[in-house]
Amino acid sequence: MRRRKRRLDKRLHVSNIRAATMNVIARLHYSYGGHAMANEIVQLRDYNVRKGESSVSGLSSGAFMTVQLHLAHSASFAGVGVIAGGPFRCSESFRGAAPLAADAYVQSAEYICMSPLTPQTGPSAPRLAQLAHDTAQAGAIDPLSNLAGDRVYLFTGSRDTVVYSEVVKCTQRFYELLGVASGDILFDDTVPAGHSILTDNPEDSLLATNQPPYINQGGFMQSHRILQHIYSDLKPAAQQTSGRLLRFDQTEFFGHEARASMGEFGYAYVPRSVEEGASARVHVVLHGCKQGYSYVNYVYGRADSANQAPYGNRYITTTGYNQLADSNDIIVLYPQATGADGGGLQNPDGCWDWWGYTSDDPEQPDYYSRDAIQIKALYGMLSRLGG
Repeated sequence: MRRRKRRLDKRLHVSNIRAATMNVIARLHYSYGGHAMANEIVQLRDYNVRKGESSVSGLSSGAFMTVQLHLAHSASFAGVGVIAGGPFRCSESFRGAAPLAADAYVQSAEYICMSPLTPQTGPSAPRLAQLAHDTAQAGAIDPLSNLAGDRVYLFTGSRDTVVYSEVVKCTQRFYELLGVASGDILFDDTVPAGHSILTDNPEDSLLATNQPPYINQGGFMQSHRILQHIYSDLKPAAQQTSGRLLRFDQTEFFGHEARASMGEFGYAYVPRSVEEGASARVHVVLHGCKQGYSYVNYVYGRADSANQAPYGNRYITTTGYNQLADSNDIIVLYPQATGADGGGLQNPDGCWDWWGYTSDDPEQPDYYSRDAIQIKALYGMLSRLGG
């Protein structure tokens, strides 16, 4: 009996050592060839980046922001990936009857741009395309002629109950009306996925799930399909990454203003070859609501510790962008939005702004323009990298 207890104690001791070791590894912050989160805070610097060949992709609020950033600075981008996102200025499709403009645009965002009652009550592609032309003519975004030749990946899961498929179909029509050739648009609505970015990680949520962390197991890396469609000439993803995952101070790009609703830190994956001077491209990745690095999800008033910690590092480290970027000299930029609720700023879920919560004047929101605080910050990061 004593021998059996000693053997059991020994196994428990070994198990505890292994658990402690894994915990240390999980908490490592900065390394070559891995996905550990960076502890050292660096300043973004410039690399040998090809001008006009950057790209951007996002999920949900990140997808809406992807479209906004694309149009605001179309001269800098060669393509986009939009997962469960609607067209430009969608929340202004209809000015509701709410006394406050901010409330009216929130209602429009929810009931027209996310879950319209019928396709007929959803966003109008012709109306929003005309609004984009008017915005470009006013000089608030780049000329729309820059969109010709850009590659657009659009995805909607047929089981998505957060942003309906009709909305994403409107985004397809919207881009076509702005001059993007149908042959340059890949529209996929055939997968019975919930509201999520898809991976081939067996530990991720079931395919049809519509809840945080919005990373579902679909049998393929959606990030790879996005980048392959945009650039087409890519090498297979690296099995082991060679580069570094950097943590940088984001606040310099939005002047420390609370209304930006952006986190203190952003992240960037830089392949070793790019660090050593190789010609590179930049891909900006915009997470969705409840997916930022610092976001904590609460269930019935309690922190959801099963998905901690930190909650958002899964979007940065497990969605497959870094592996494909590593073998193709692509810098991956991961800006971070953060939740804010108070002082007039209503963004408790840490969404990117696509309805005007960051605007100084709610009656005349500017969240979509080159002068919008989040878009200026994102473009500032891209420019710093050389894109």
